[in-house]
Amino acid sequence: MKPIAFVCFLFAGLLSAAAQDKDEQTIRQLLHTQTIEWNKGNIEAFMQTYWKNDSLVFVGKRGLTYGYNATLENYRKSYPDAAAMGKLSFHILKVQRLAPDAYFVIGKWMLTRTIGNLDGHYTLLLKKIRGQWVIVADHSS
Repeated sequence: MKPIAFVCFLFAGLLSAAAQDKDEQTIRQLLHTQTIEWNKGNIEAFMQTYWKNDSLVFVGKRGLTYGYNATLENYRKSYPDAAAMGKLSFHILKVQRLAPDAYFVIGKWMLTRTIGNLDGHYTLLLKKIRGQWVIVADHSS
């Protein structure tokens, strides 16, 4: 009986690891898609990875911003044209599963621009909501 229980335990562990790997790959692809859309100059498409909810929180140099629409407007004001947007790249430093429906991501962002480069770090909290991974909290500095 013990060998059967061990095999069941091992199989359950492998399924959980496979699900985590799939979720992590999905999150990494989500961030890759963000860079593609940003580099096309499409802030609205870039924002599709954020939670469309008033409880979305963005922490930046100006403090806290709550809500999807307010965050989108801040991006539009801060990056009004292609020169301001530049070319974005991310370097992901850590992707950590917190729960089956939550991940924490730490990384570095870089904007290469003709008007002067910018860079900093970010932390993201992503949740799986209605079957989709979305950013529910972003701290970028």
